[in-house]
Amino acid sequence: MIRKSLSADVDIPMLSLPDFLFRHSAEFVDRTALVDGPSGRSYTYGEFEEHVRNFAANLALRGFSKGEAFAIYSPNLPEYAIAFFGVALAGGVVTTVNSLYTADELARQITDASARYILTIDLFKENALNAAASCGVQEVFSFDNAVGTTAFAELLTPNANRPLITVDPLHDLLVLPYSSGTTGMSKGVMLTHHNVVANISQIHGLDGYRATTPDDVVIGVLPFFHIYGMVVIMITAMVTGSKIVTMPRFDMEQFLGFIQQYKVTRAALVPPIIIGLTKHPAVDQYDVSSLEYVNSGAAPLGEDASTACSERLGCLITQGYGLTETSPVTHSNPYEPSKIKHGAAGLALPGTETRIVDVDTGESLGVNEKGEVLIRGPQVMKGYLNNPQATRETIDAEGWLHTGDIGYVDEDEYLFVIDRLKELIKYKGFQVAPAELEAVLLTHQCIADAAVIPSPDADAGEIPKAFVVLKREVSAQQIMAYVTERVAPYKKIRRVEFCDEIPKSLSGKILRRVLVEQEREARGW
Repeated sequence: MIRKSLSADVDIPMLSLPDFLFRHSAEFVDRTALVDGPSGRSYTYGEFEEHVRNFAANLALRGFSKGEAFAIYSPNLPEYAIAFFGVALAGGVVTTVNSLYTADELARQITDASARYILTIDLFKENALNAAASCGVQEVFSFDNAVGTTAFAELLTPNANRPLITVDPLHDLLVLPYSSGTTGMSKGVMLTHHNVVANISQIHGLDGYRATTPDDVVIGVLPFFHIYGMVVIMITAMVTGSKIVTMPRFDMEQFLGFIQQYKVTRAALVPPIIIGLTKHPAVDQYDVSSLEYVNSGAAPLGEDASTACSERLGCLITQGYGLTETSPVTHSNPYEPSKIKHGAAGLALPGTETRIVDVDTGESLGVNEKGEVLIRGPQVMKGYLNNPQATRETIDAEGWLHTGDIGYVDEDEYLFVIDRLKELIKYKGFQVAPAELEAVLLTHQCIADAAVIPSPDADAGEIPKAFVVLKREVSAQQIMAYVTERVAPYKKIRRVEFCDEIPKSLSGKILRRVLVEQEREARGW
């Protein structure tokens, strides 16, 4: 059966994202929009809009055209938002890059997205310049005037020559984040202006949800390159005129210090941080009484952890669900204590349809019956860039996006996500594709065969574990070091087990489910 949202449908403005943001900006022009947590550097909404418009004009002056891609490869900074909206206002497509990527990983994304420019920081300059040289990038900018790059400030030079770019919200792309989707290597997720504007409107329209206001202070700790940090923190908070305090990296004591210093009222977090907040002794040393709401996403949060954190912090803990491919939110718990179900992904957003289907037959299932979660709504992506086959495998002919997640809907219409069909490993909310790590392992001269699976871990949720068949003697530590040199830190192999054979189907496909079951049994999960 098709399950429709219990919330009434919402009107979705047919506007570009910048127009959607700026239509109300005059109401809070003198309020602080963005603050760099460590330094206190800040911008008002009036200053922010002026910088965005100059950024777009100066990009156009360089010949940047509508539909071209611009890559941002940086940790969270106030200026990240200026660049993001500046590219959007210029009619371009922002491709956000994981700030932990190596030069090779960056180059792969830049090449696939056909990005014309890269914006980075001095710390990542070497990777950015190496990637740019290998894939024909026209210019590399840096926020902090790194030697060998063009200063970001040049794009903020006052420029009254502001070309009028006409955007078709339904069809023109806004952002191109990369996701491994249901299986395999990372793919560019094509999200239109309408996808994102729709999702913000849907979030605000959920019965029992309390939207941020100009009086709210939001902590920008989750990376803006990730769809969760990008939309749920950066974009959604700015649309309502809230203040965002940015953090370039997570540190528990600094995080707690910023909550106390800036009187943070809202935090969108991931389960590892929430679990840390229930255990870390430093929590008792800071005044976090300003915090009213904490939202958890990116990975399932158990009922016990949710309840424990809520009690310790004295604030509401809610949980939501979504994917990069859905811009990202599809379900969320209401912000009302009596309507929060700890451990549940929540209720469907307005205009969002849900189906739970049998994984073998595709038949619709009923209340409390477990199957694959399917989603349909205006927040569903346009498709995967340059990959029509993967798009067809993910979005069917009726517009249903097959999430690859296993879940059920209870008698009150709350979605619970309990497992995954897809083979991705979720390490602290980051997606790790086993196939990518297997490809790296197989380049090692001592390895004959390999398979990578998620291994349960109390702190990270899951960590990559490799099962390895050897050709010649090599230690587990040497194998882990080999992979570490070739991938971003969150992707590295953290456990190795040697075996005589990798279980495979007759067609040669690795039977990861067999290994996963063995691993869970061995670790008592």
